[in-house]
Amino acid sequence: MEWLHLLFLHPVSLYQGAAFPFALLFNYLCIMDSFSVHARYLFLLAGGGALALAAMGPYAVLVFIPAVCTVALLCSLGPQEVHRWTFFFQMSWQTLCHLGLHYTEYYLQEPPSMRFCITLSSLMLLTQRVTSLSLDICEGKVEAASGGIRSRSSLSEHLCKALPYFSYLLFFPALLGGPLCSFQQFQACVRRSDSWCPRHSLWALSWRGLQILGLECLKAAVRRVVSAGAGLTTCQQLECVHVMWATAGLFKLTYYSQWILDDSLLRAAGFGPEFGQSSGEEEYVPDGDIWTLETTHRISLFARKWNQSTARWLRRLVFQHSKVWPLVQTFAFSAWWHGLHPGQLLGFLCWAVMVEADYLIHNCANVFIGSWPMRLLYRTLAWAHTQLIIAYIMLAVEARSLSSLWLLCNSYNSVFPLVYGILLFLLAKRRHQFN
Repeated sequence: MEWLHLLFLHPVSLYQGAAFPFALLFNYLCIMDSFSVHARYLFLLAGGGALALAAMGPYAVLVFIPAVCTVALLCSLGPQEVHRWTFFFQMSWQTLCHLGLHYTEYYLQEPPSMRFCITLSSLMLLTQRVTSLSLDICEGKVEAASGGIRSRSSLSEHLCKALPYFSYLLFFPALLGGPLCSFQQFQACVRRSDSWCPRHSLWALSWRGLQILGLECLKAAVRRVVSAGAGLTTCQQLECVHVMWATAGLFKLTYYSQWILDDSLLRAAGFGPEFGQSSGEEEYVPDGDIWTLETTHRISLFARKWNQSTARWLRRLVFQHSKVWPLVQTFAFSAWWHGLHPGQLLGFLCWAVMVEADYLIHNCANVFIGSWPMRLLYRTLAWAHTQLIIAYIMLAVEARSLSSLWLLCNSYNSVFPLVYGILLFLLAKRRHQFN
């Protein structure tokens, strides 16, 4: 199948694994109080630079340039201007890089370099940190450094003021993956001097290692089943539903394994929930809540729990500031942030419609379904329908050719989102009765 080449062990996992000893070393040196705060920032920054060069090669410059320009903007603009300009610059730069990928894939019809794909993934994570920091400055949560470049201080003083920003944007535990860490939490973790319980932390890391091993074994087993069966090009009628569900299951297992690995690297470096949590801060959560994702019968809950830190970031960046159709704007921006591939445009638009339909359908069900046997039956059917719709969206988003996207849309699988779309149309006129 066309998608299977994406489901093998990704090189990012190898680089993340290679960074573990350095994460543990950083944590140990901080515990032993062998590092000054400036030395800790430099260690994280140097590690990020080395990891970027190892993983991205010459493409690493595409990450270094926006990081330098962002720090320059942070140090020269006022608190009320910094978010608008940093957002515009970062998204413009990321979009140009994504257009380069489009040119390679769709015009030249050539497979893109794996190092370039890793660079784009790192750029997307950099955009999260840049906009999160600029929003914190704009909202007064972080003290602005505006005027630093124009002041008469020496070059060394300028660099000292900019060092925490550089380190935050490029620190190696979060360069290639991991939940979004706020600048306040990052600073608190770097400056910490509290004790560390090696037994508890090593047990937590060992448990995550076992989870990754279990997921990889399960993924290998499912991959054999999918490889031995028909693909979307050869499946017939209801057989395509099984193909879609199994392939989406492989994608989910791949994401779960990678998210646990990314979270483990952050915890190994001391950036987990046990460090740096201050009052008023949102609780640290890993990107994947596997139990909720696999058992929920609500598409809206799945959207909030899938890649949780990114979902929170999108809510803060777009949803809370949108006055008209905030849900559509949020998913549209997510498609832009992901690269605006045809499958992503279709997949995220479909997801927005499905979430809107989910609210109406379940509000209606709460009004008209009273007995527990009917509720149990309803939840079972809703769970199955939710998993199939999510599988449809996932395959659409991951499709990299118009032919594979057409095969998906022209299969029996399109019935599942179509049912929710029809119910949305029928229930929209009676929305006020269910709210």
